[in-house]
Amino acid sequence: MQPHELSVAEAARQIEQRTLSPVELVQSALDRIEQVEDRLNAFVVVTAEQALEAARRAEEEIAGGGYRGPLHGIPVGIKDLYDAVGLPTTSSSAVRSDHHPTEDSACVARLRDAGAVVVGKTHTHEFAYGVLTPTTRNPWDTGCVPGGSSGGSGAAVAAGECLLGMGTDTGGSIRIPASVCGTVGLKPTFGRVSRAGITSLCWSMDHAGPLTRTVRDAALALQAVAGFDARDPGSVQEPVPDYARDLDAGVRGLTLGVPTNYFFDDVDPEVEAAVREAIAVLEAQGARLREVEIPYAGQMMAVEFGIVIPEASAYHQEMLRESGERYTADVRVLLEAGETVLATQYIKALRVRTLVQQAFRHAFEGLDALVCPTLPTAAAEVGQEAFTFPGGARKSVIDAWVGHSAPGNVTGLPALSVPCGFTSAGLPVGLQVIGRPFDEAGVLRIGQAYESATDWTSRRPPL
Repeated sequence: MQPHELSVAEAARQIEQRTLSPVELVQSALDRIEQVEDRLNAFVVVTAEQALEAARRAEEEIAGGGYRGPLHGIPVGIKDLYDAVGLPTTSSSAVRSDHHPTEDSACVARLRDAGAVVVGKTHTHEFAYGVLTPTTRNPWDTGCVPGGSSGGSGAAVAAGECLLGMGTDTGGSIRIPASVCGTVGLKPTFGRVSRAGITSLCWSMDHAGPLTRTVRDAALALQAVAGFDARDPGSVQEPVPDYARDLDAGVRGLTLGVPTNYFFDDVDPEVEAAVREAIAVLEAQGARLREVEIPYAGQMMAVEFGIVIPEASAYHQEMLRESGERYTADVRVLLEAGETVLATQYIKALRVRTLVQQAFRHAFEGLDALVCPTLPTAAAEVGQEAFTFPGGARKSVIDAWVGHSAPGNVTGLPALSVPCGFTSAGLPVGLQVIGRPFDEAGVLRIGQAYESATDWTSRRPPL
């Protein structure tokens, strides 16, 4: 096994024991980037020289007894919405091709404090406004998209170009690429991780979080970046637990809700079969299953887009007037459409979101988490516009995918995607675990129990 194929936890163990050096690990990741990047295009920019210098500093610190913890010396890819000193923040857009921040975003600063080594900035769907990341390809099949908007991070982690990728999630943009690229993706509770220094799509539903190879790696990443930050008006002063402490406690005695509607209404049969089998694995480990009806299912997408579209247009209003021709056509159309949304419509969407949040709190009474498909399909082909489901329902790619991830954003609840199988075409499928507010530890515990009973996360793309 090459160093770039290791999980964060395993690489950290070897680095701490000094059987692997940060320089060796980072060089392995950079070699992998050079090997596969011409087929994936996951990175906007790769900072090989700076990364190797940071790796050498990490090696010297560790040799001198200054080991900082499990992210020390770990190569990380940062979604190109996060400000990082010395790197451009283009948001994968010509509009910001010359934007160079003078301060690290909160997450990047915390990752650097933990000793992580930034190897570059990963592609996003322009300004995170989409689910395809059209610049990037899926490492399991380069004729398919990697999902979005954190598609660069998802593809890079899956392909071994970095051991940890940071993403953002406003309508599923961490969980969507995690599902279709076969990685773990964690969207924490709204307010758990600071968004200071991250380009916004929709400030009232933006989340920041990690994409990793394993659930344990996601716990280690969240440990480094979680916590209150006064610079983020949505940040919450909630104690940060030790996410690894009860990771292996199993699911015996936990009650998991299985939706009777919405998440299984229009789903590819292969995806449904994989997810049902994954739920059965959790039941066999001692979890109790309870059928649950998802409240406000018919309003979920109206609320999601009723808030995202006007908030995104408000953020981009000035740039759209100054540089409208520099936006890609699909994003420009959405931004222009957002300016036609009435204030009364936006306020109604905000009010219904409150009702949805209250209804989910009621639905969660007696439950530890919901388990369901992350997405209703595997990866879409490049250029594919829609899916047709059994029964004849036809949905655009964005409607199909955001429909499954939107509940986590509308409610702000923590949600995890874990690989749970493959289709007959060899494309990954994701299991989604949605937890109670600020119970990322519980969500990770459930994901770890499933991951430990299967071998999906050990598989690698056939690049």
